[in-house]
Amino acid sequence: MTKTTASAPVLGIRALNRATLDRQLLLRRSDLSAKAAVGRLLGLQAQNVKPPYYALAARLDGFAPEELSQLMADREVVRIVTMRSTIHTHTAEDCLTLRPLVQSARDRELTTFRKGLEGVDLDRLAALARELVEAEPRTMKQLREALLAEWPDADPQALAVAARCKLPLVQVTPRGLWG
Repeated sequence: MTKTTASAPVLGIRALNRATLDRQLLLRRSDLSAKAAVGRLLGLQAQNVKPPYYALAARLDGFAPEELSQLMADREVVRIVTMRSTIHTHTAEDCLTLRPLVQSARDRELTTFRKGLEGVDLDRLAALARELVEAEPRTMKQLREALLAEWPDADPQALAVAARCKLPLVQVTPRGLWG
């Protein structure tokens, strides 16, 4: 048996630590724009409104919360359920790539709500939910109520989760804006 060695040096623990911190923009403050930083980080945890702002303020020189708010208002940055079934802030471009990649996880999540969705045609639910949100932006509460009118015996929360799992729903402004 022949022994092979790595073609490039292997990082030690400290070097790996430093590389990870640098990759995450935590080693030193950066002069990147907010959009470039969100893209480099591939997203920021945004289950609550303010954490993406805090994350960028900790990483970027001269960051102003209004910069991220404007990116959201212009839909260059969006809030959407992706990783770990929680809301993250992503660039719109990254969202187009990421959301299909996490679809299998959304499908698995949906199975945990199957009891509350008995008798619900999920393809029909997805089509109706799409029609509703394309007609006008809606909160999850508004979407849930509209879906409940169609399936009054279903679990209201399960209907909302099903829509979120079947469709790439983004949270539109003013949700997510600073102030």
